Amino acid sequence: MSVIPPKQQAVQLVGPDELRLNTAKPVIDPGPHQLLARVEVTGLCFSDLKLLKQFSGHARKSPICEGIDAAALGEMPNYVPGGKPAVPGHETVVRIVEIGPGVTRHKAGERFLVQTDYRWLPTASSNAAFGYNFEGALQEYVLFDERVITSPEGESMLIPVPEDLSGSALALVEPWACVEDAYAEVQRRRLKDGGRLLLVGESEPDPAMLQALPGKPAAVETATAARLGAFGDGRFDDILYFGAEAATLEKLFAKLAAGGLLLIMQQGGRFARAAVVPVGRFHYGGIRVSGTAGGDPMAALEAIPATAEIRPGDKVNVIGAAGPMGSMHVIRLLSLGVAGVEVHAGDLNDERLEHLRALAGPLAQKNGLKLALYNPGRDKPAVAFDYIVMMAPVPALVPQAMAMAGKGAIINIFAGIPAEKTAALDLNAVVDRQLYFVGTSGSTLEDMKSVLAKVVSRQLDTNLSVAAVCGLEGAIDGIRAVEKNLLSGKILVYPSVRGLSLTPLEKLRGVPLENGRWTRQSEDALLQLYGKS
Repeated sequence: MSVIPPKQQAVQLVGPDELRLNTAKPVIDPGPHQLLARVEVTGLCFSDLKLLKQFSGHARKSPICEGIDAAALGEMPNYVPGGKPAVPGHETVVRIVEIGPGVTRHKAGERFLVQTDYRWLPTASSNAAFGYNFEGALQEYVLFDERVITSPEGESMLIPVPEDLSGSALALVEPWACVEDAYAEVQRRRLKDGGRLLLVGESEPDPAMLQALPGKPAAVETATAARLGAFGDGRFDDILYFGAEAATLEKLFAKLAAGGLLLIMQQGGRFARAAVVPVGRFHYGGIRVSGTAGGDPMAALEAIPATAEIRPGDKVNVIGAAGPMGSMHVIRLLSLGVAGVEVHAGDLNDERLEHLRALAGPLAQKNGLKLALYNPGRDKPAVAFDYIVMMAPVPALVPQAMAMAGKGAIINIFAGIPAEKTAALDLNAVVDRQLYFVGTSGSTLEDMKSVLAKVVSRQLDTNLSVAAVCGLEGAIDGIRAVEKNLLSGKILVYPSVRGLSLTPLEKLRGVPLENGRWTRQSEDALLQLYGKS
């Protein structure tokens, strides 16, 4: 095994929109519960851009609220919440090179795919994550702590991977798993057992109705709209609102905890105006909303779909479909084998649309499904969609998506709109057409394992996503390329590579490709040609 150097190259985010290449970042020896790993390859993600812009304001960059002892966090130099310099990068494969004496589950020499999300370690609006409030993989060596990467169920967030697959194919499991999680998430259709419930009305509501509802909250409080100021924000797992006042509804969003459910019972009333609400919380806070025109909360619960998955016959609109992640959504939708699905894929870039046509068109033809590509700058699909996927983190797109949605439509806010960003939502339309918003951030361990199994069995070739490669010297240019939507596929950063700036595959010299596509042989040749001696 190679000697571990005292210094390394690393890309650091030191403030909002302030990236720098640190050529002398210390390589820290692992503490008693820690392990040091060498980074093989890291994919750049649009989420890196969100961290770039928001920095300490990002929901995952804030401090951990609970789930781990504060003294233990103080022993972790890789824990960088708030304004501390961060190392982005979370789509990665690593190999352990050194472990501390208290490490029990991992050994030097083992190769792993990294699961990013530490969902049992909440922050104020989301959860802790690798590449956010813990240093990520845009560096040569990265530190982990077993007390962080081990879930309460005893599972490690380091997933063993085979030696015969390229680092690129394995690292790209992470973004594909995020796509998988966006659809696979099970929706809560009952009051939270053991949770906190608030009943709110324009007049005092009657808690007797709860006896007919599924779920057993541990605490129930009631209030009129006029008394909401007495309750702290982020306090309730479930809120039942009886009424149709937009001003009241706007206040209630702030009272929901992460993962909270808001049920609206209009009782025959109508909202006089749109409600301005933090739509970013659908994605980062995992909050959900359902409603009924009447007064029965059960009707609102029954309107919630079982999962966020597409359904037979769905007409699906992917907004921003020809970018790196949008292409993954389109490929997944065409590969599922769900009968009668139509995929409408919109993008403002005609060149990227043609690239998507070449990639996804044969798949649609093979599976007998309709694929319709369109440029929204010229074309307006005359379809009421059953499912809409938003690939751009633009709050104003949410009401636009609602206008295209048919009855019972699911609106999947995949792109991470910042948690505090608002949009004006027509809640009458939400209730009348039973529109349902979903949004997920990251992926679960099971999502990662599911996608990894497809890669290992050769059912899925994640390398189809690769568009460009570079060393750490080109990573900042790579992040800027993501920001400007310059490439239709993924950018891979190889930390051990020297002297390679950001290079699209079609301009790469001396590295073999297979019909223009990245392979294990391509990766081996790149590392031999540019690898650090």
